[in-house]
Amino acid sequence: MSTAIPATPAGIRRDGPPSVVLFDLDGTLVDPAGGITGGLQYALAAMDLPVPGIDELNAVIGPKLADALLNMLGVPADKVDAVITAYRSWYAEQGMAMSVVYPGIDGLLSQLKDDGVHLAVATQKPEPLAKTLLAHHGLDDYFVTIKGSHADENLSPGHPEYRPGKMEIIAAALAETSALAALHVVPGARIEAVMVGDRHQDVHGASHNGLDCIGVSWGFAAEGELAAAGVTAVVHSTDELFTTLNAQTAAGEGTRGDL
Repeated sequence: MSTAIPATPAGIRRDGPPSVVLFDLDGTLVDPAGGITGGLQYALAAMDLPVPGIDELNAVIGPKLADALLNMLGVPADKVDAVITAYRSWYAEQGMAMSVVYPGIDGLLSQLKDDGVHLAVATQKPEPLAKTLLAHHGLDDYFVTIKGSHADENLSPGHPEYRPGKMEIIAAALAETSALAALHVVPGARIEAVMVGDRHQDVHGASHNGLDCIGVSWGFAAEGELAAAGVTAVVHSTDELFTTLNAQTAAGEGTRGDL
């Protein structure tokens, strides 16, 4: 990543998209359409554990799975690995095929890529699985970088490839994508980046990396969740998202990150 890229004063308006856009996956690009919740229902039942209602299961979409099982669904620590194994097996065999791309996403990504934007995915889903899901839907070629958690979800803190949360995943995606974007601009030019997601983890992860986050209303956030997290804006369609990406916000309303 270039270290000679100057920052932009807050509140500057500009026409045109940022240089880099990072996207969350489930709930932002792809609707799991029961593929995640169905898998959790199967895995919990297979381990003779209580199966919560759909609202509680929907809330699990977004956070790191092991943490969500422990802290949100009350799965005993000694059963977390078995639940994850059962869930991943069901998801690979059935759940992935249930997922659908949200309306307008393909066209949005195509337009942004045509406009020279460097696109990336930053997801809590294991990285190999994220790549498989994007390829399944024909979206993988839009992205120069796809970052997720390690394939081995049992890695512990201290392992060099352990990524504990969205903050670290966004950091990895941002560093790699910005370095690629810097190769396609004149020396010293500004590179702007922004995150797009549907949960508070996306907003907080973006903020920790100096980025604004545009929230999408079609995902899995609870009422008021994105606003409480400090999201820059919430959009309700891909057309509105494209428009928002092409216009810097006014001073006091949040700005994109500048690298």
